[in-house]
Amino acid sequence: MSHAVPERDTRPFFDLLSAASTRVLLIDYDGTIAPFRADRSRAIPYPGVPPLLDRINKYCGTRLIVLTGGSAVRIPSLLGLNPQPEIWGACGLERLYPNGRYEGAEITDRDLDALARAESSLNEEHLGEYVEIGPGGVAVHWRGMEPPEILEIRTNAYRILSPLAAGNGLVIADFDGGVELRVPSASAGDAIRSILLETDADTPVAYLGDDTPDEDAFRVLHNRGLTALVRPKYRFTAAELWLRPPGELVGFLKTWIYACGGAE
Repeated sequence: MSHAVPERDTRPFFDLLSAASTRVLLIDYDGTIAPFRADRSRAIPYPGVPPLLDRINKYCGTRLIVLTGGSAVRIPSLLGLNPQPEIWGACGLERLYPNGRYEGAEITDRDLDALARAESSLNEEHLGEYVEIGPGGVAVHWRGMEPPEILEIRTNAYRILSPLAAGNGLVIADFDGGVELRVPSASAGDAIRSILLETDADTPVAYLGDDTPDEDAFRVLHNRGLTALVRPKYRFTAAELWLRPPGELVGFLKTWIYACGGAE
């Protein structure tokens, strides 16, 4: 069964953007503005994107927020903006402000114990080299592996993590290149809900994302803001637009700058 690629006339949105005094641009990091790398410490943005984000951050009356499923504190050095934008990490459990102030969510002892047991069990099954520990979650990565390796790692990861999720009220979430066991309060949708509570109802909002966890955010913003799927190949999505990176992503950011009067 085929699905129609979403097409939305964005001119009304950018007209609102142009007339607004404040704006909010929410952008996922990994896979959206930075191509995936097996070594996440080397996942730098597409060429041409940081200067545009810098201009939006400085001259466009825009609250620029970068979101990541990983740790928020790894993003500033990869992004290279000064001042840095606001960064929400661990699917909303972390918040790193432009001035460097850090906030982390409270996680119960029960959840921490379950996550610690997950890490220990993964190590015992010789999966430790694929594991990433973050605030509120334990992720297993297989990006860059061959299909037989992926199947083995994925099967073993689910065998270990599924009972821990079921017995402790945790969530198993797939993402592009891995799976994560995390606390239920960590989700892109919950992060967007929190941001909207701080945002006036008439403020134009857009969200750009690429991965399955971003679908929750797309749904939260339905009829409230503009949503765009950013990835080279289309997949079925709740987003209203499909942008192929880097060219169409760069074009979107330039249009944002022109609309808000931030062009040189």
